[in-house]
Amino acid sequence: MSNIGTAYNKWNVEKSKQNLEKFKTLVQEYRDLKRLIRKCGGEIAIDKQHSKGRLTARERINSLIDAETKFFELGLFAAYGMYSEYKSPPAAGVIIGIGIINGIHTVVVANDATVKAGAYFEITLKKTLRAQQVALENNLPIIYLVDSAGVFLPLQDQVFPDEAHFGRIFYNNARLSAIGIPQIACVMGPCVAGGAYLPVMCDKYIIVKGASMFLAGPALVKAAVGQEIDEETLGGAETHTSISGTADYLEDNDIDALERVRKIISLINFCKDKAYNIDEYKQPLFPMTDIMGLFDYELTEQYNINEIISRLVDGSEFDEYKADYGKTLVCGTARIGGFPIGIIANQRKISRTKLGQMQMGGVIYSDSADKAARFVMNCNQDRIPLLFIHDVNGFMVGKDAEWGGIAKDGAKLVNAVANSIVPKITLLIGGSYGAGNYALSGRAFNPRFMFAWPSAKLAVMGGDSAAKTLAQIRLAKMA
Repeated sequence: MSNIGTAYNKWNVEKSKQNLEKFKTLVQEYRDLKRLIRKCGGEIAIDKQHSKGRLTARERINSLIDAETKFFELGLFAAYGMYSEYKSPPAAGVIIGIGIINGIHTVVVANDATVKAGAYFEITLKKTLRAQQVALENNLPIIYLVDSAGVFLPLQDQVFPDEAHFGRIFYNNARLSAIGIPQIACVMGPCVAGGAYLPVMCDKYIIVKGASMFLAGPALVKAAVGQEIDEETLGGAETHTSISGTADYLEDNDIDALERVRKIISLINFCKDKAYNIDEYKQPLFPMTDIMGLFDYELTEQYNINEIISRLVDGSEFDEYKADYGKTLVCGTARIGGFPIGIIANQRKISRTKLGQMQMGGVIYSDSADKAARFVMNCNQDRIPLLFIHDVNGFMVGKDAEWGGIAKDGAKLVNAVANSIVPKITLLIGGSYGAGNYALSGRAFNPRFMFAWPSAKLAVMGGDSAAKTLAQIRLAKMA
């Protein structure tokens, strides 16, 4: 492999400094938002949770994972700006991610009782299903820290009836256990109505004193069958450990319950076989912070994608595939963290073909689609994971492109990506528009993970293109 990339001081230093400062301001805005979201339901709601002798969801996760490790949170910004009439539930009222527990990477789902009592909005449900998908695709155990009032009733029509709604959680519970992925439920607060099926369908079930689980609460029981019964007697912790036998373990408090989870994880005989040959990690030759000065995120600028790749891959070593053909897509192999990986990235520089034809950066042409499709197939043959880096305007349009078969060549790439069986990760750094998003494994094509820079934009088409198209349509109607 050859080294790629150039030092920051060899770029246009003045322009890079301006870009860097602008990007830093944008990043700071997101950091401020993250701090705000991590306050959960606010100080009053947190104090109320503590007054019950319970930890908050984030405190529970910090107590559960191994000391001196970090929780890899997913979907922090979910529900941001949504449900404004209900004060936009922070992080959608559920925290999901991957933590290390007794050395084992584990998916964690924790209801946040400080946000609408942990009730489920549609986006809350979507996050929970996403966590189950991560566990399924990556063969990771999953832990549910349950503390939820159930479905958010004012919006129940968005949560209950459809195929990707609440019932899918229980379907996934059954499927995960059937294929041998451990599931552990720890009920640490209310667990009501349909939500009560989740812990029962897990492999291990822990309940904390003071928590409760029932299909119908005391008020509904009285209305339905005329019985008067208190919550603890109906479905409290002791009821389900000593009478119904539903729960496996009874613990006095949150800390003891979390220790029980850790002990269960430590006694599971996990398979330690590795799917990939891992080399020793080598630092890139250039600092990652350089990339914030590479381009102005508000403008459509030319830049060399190799500068980003060089700051991402081990030792800045990259073996490019068909470097002189289909230049608007850069394909090649490298290692990241010691793991082998194939990279497909949009090249933003204007280039020329061997026949002298100019090709615009960020656009997928027939030759680049053909190259990328073959590269995807090669990586599948070699069992190498794929990383897609997006800054794409879409496929080339116009008479020459249509006559040249852009549709069939694009379809070839889409087909290769859809049928890829190796793990795929997608990173959005700039625009990700139209069919270019699909061809480079956008969300619809099931990447294992999808990440976005603060500068990322995701749409059918860019704002300028959309405005011009709509203007032309309106003018045509007026003619």
